[in-house]
Amino acid sequence: MKRTFFSFLIIAIAVVAAATGWHLGSQRASSAASAGPRKVLFYQSPMHPWIKSDQPGNCTICGMKLVPVFEGDPVTDATAGPVVKLSAQTVSTIQVETTPIARQPLRRIIRVAGRIDDDDSAHRRLSAYVEGRIDKLFVNSVGAEVVAGQPLASLFSRELLVARSEYNLAAQRPASPERESALAGSRQKLRRFGLTAEQIEKLPGQTGDTFDIVAPITGTVVERKVYEGQYVKEGEVLFEIADFSKMWFVFDAYERDLAWIRTGQMVEVTTPSVPGKVFTAPVTFIDPNLVMETRTAKVRVILDNPLVPDPGKHRRELLHKIFADGRIRVDTEPVLAVPRSAVLSPGGEALVYVAKGEREYEPRRVTLGRAGDDFWEVLAGLQEGERVVTTGNLLVDAQAQLDQPSPVSAPKTTAPKTTAPLSAAQRASAEKLFATASAVGEALAADDLAAQNTRIEALHAAAMAFDDPRLTAVAHVTPAKDLTAARKQFYPLSMAVSDIAMQVRRQDGKAAVKVFECPMAKSAVPSAETNQGRWVQVAGSLRNPFFGAEMLECGKEIQP
Repeated sequence: MKRTFFSFLIIAIAVVAAATGWHLGSQRASSAASAGPRKVLFYQSPMHPWIKSDQPGNCTICGMKLVPVFEGDPVTDATAGPVVKLSAQTVSTIQVETTPIARQPLRRIIRVAGRIDDDDSAHRRLSAYVEGRIDKLFVNSVGAEVVAGQPLASLFSRELLVARSEYNLAAQRPASPERESALAGSRQKLRRFGLTAEQIEKLPGQTGDTFDIVAPITGTVVERKVYEGQYVKEGEVLFEIADFSKMWFVFDAYERDLAWIRTGQMVEVTTPSVPGKVFTAPVTFIDPNLVMETRTAKVRVILDNPLVPDPGKHRRELLHKIFADGRIRVDTEPVLAVPRSAVLSPGGEALVYVAKGEREYEPRRVTLGRAGDDFWEVLAGLQEGERVVTTGNLLVDAQAQLDQPSPVSAPKTTAPKTTAPLSAAQRASAEKLFATASAVGEALAADDLAAQNTRIEALHAAAMAFDDPRLTAVAHVTPAKDLTAARKQFYPLSMAVSDIAMQVRRQDGKAAVKVFECPMAKSAVPSAETNQGRWVQVAGSLRNPFFGAEMLECGKEIQP
């Protein structure tokens, strides 16, 4: 009886233990399942958020990998207002960064190009005061350094001989008022004939038949127009002398830069003829008259140019008429400033995205003032301490356009600009212009810096030969040190070439050139004025020169 009871008890305990184990195992399995991977709602392009898919893949516009959006991530409600909400995965993928707004000086470096010239106020042309013959030259070469009063040549002149005789006769008279009057008249006549007061005082007792022509100032002979034995007429230019001890650096300042340039600001001047040396001097004059054709004003800087030792002689470092470059460093008083990378310009209006909370961003219109190299002056629309999106704002703007019924950054529609028909010469050179621009774009699309640097000079030549103001303003391109710099200088020239290509296509629908547009060019070229970037191709399928391999097929063909 006892043995039966104990057997029953053992079986009951075993059953309870098994049930307990099964229950605990179920709980652990359920817990493990809940802690496993979250459910993916859909896959989305970080560059073009309106591109969504149920399966992993690539963006059909730019080719970037689609990122997953998980269950539980914030989802933007289009009716909740203008604030843009992003998922944590999207923020991480597009690398959104924000910067606080603060008061600080605007800093800008204005780079200019100009020419070294001599001081106009110390430039002399020495002319013949009377007819005569050059008997002897004492200075035979251009570039000779002379001092004031130094003889340059001797002149035989009958008029001077007669005037000297009259002066000597007057000097030999006994002292009287008539003698002084005659001497004064003779001196005045000799001065009109080009003799200096020192030369006139030495005339008594002289018997030679020639007179020295002397340098009027200390300087450098820049032109000699006579030879020994040459007969010259009254008024004929004999020598030209300039004072090179001080030189003028003269450059053209554009209207947009004149607001920054003031007299007294220091300018750093460099020239290839004196490598490694920086000449520093203040701005001394800003011409108040603009050149109408170029909309520029002449600005002058006066540089010291002393004689320096040279083997066997002395020379001046800055030569006459050489080209030079200048840099003007400008710092303003502290102002409320926003990073330039934070500002978008859809429809010509400045727009920034202000961080309002965790992964929430508010689009806001702002009024801007002066533009520094890295910051804009803010006149209205932002407060000190607010944080604005400086990296990834183009993609945030794309999400805003997707989420809002009426996109906050929809560009204003404007009527197409009317342009004059191209001339016959321009039509003839258009084909070469488009071919060279297409070749440079192809090199950038292939991320081939060497090919780009080789082809960019041909594009510069083609743009200048086309003779169109839209090109001449942006055609000064040079080989770049990296792809970023290459794309930065290519952007404005490509935009101008694209405008001309559109004009050609409107006039000739059979023109063998295509124009493509990338809606995200500003993320590749931060200095671009708009989000759009256009380029031309004369053959082949779309290849984006602003992104290269990163987003080779981003863009679309546009029609005139």
